[in-house]
Amino acid sequence: MRRPPPETVAMALGGLALALILGALGFQYFGRLPPCEMCHWQRWPHIAAAVIGLGGGLAIWGGILDRRYAVPLALATAALVALSGAIAVYHAGVEWHWWKGPSACTGSAFKLQGGPLDLNAPVVMCDHAAWRLFGLSLAGYNALISLSAAALGLATVLYTEKRA
Repeated sequence: MRRPPPETVAMALGGLALALILGALGFQYFGRLPPCEMCHWQRWPHIAAAVIGLGGGLAIWGGILDRRYAVPLALATAALVALSGAIAVYHAGVEWHWWKGPSACTGSAFKLQGGPLDLNAPVVMCDHAAWRLFGLSLAGYNALISLSAAALGLATVLYTEKRA
């Protein structure tokens, strides 16, 4: 079986990252599930992976970027997807109360920090999953999908390079 070239792996991982971002935005805007601070942390590596993976892969395919950058591009994209997955593992652990999360979004919902207390402001706590399916929260699904995809992409690139 022929393995895909590294730029294809980068684009696939970038496309997955984009799909995960769009899914998160769908839950936020259509499902009315506002993200907590840790949810935002998971989004930034996916945004970078989408830009680097899709943009870099297309630049290589279009001849704008030399093909020698394909492997580093794929590895960087896989690392960014894995980073989001690692943050998601941490977030899921906070939701399950396996370990403590950041004090800014766990524990007491109301904190006075020298200003007036706005009781109408939405409070999104990091240690409470807003949605679960089969026991997994959105953070749990992000961890599962991101880490699996990054491992598969990494294995594909390394196997292809070893055989080349």
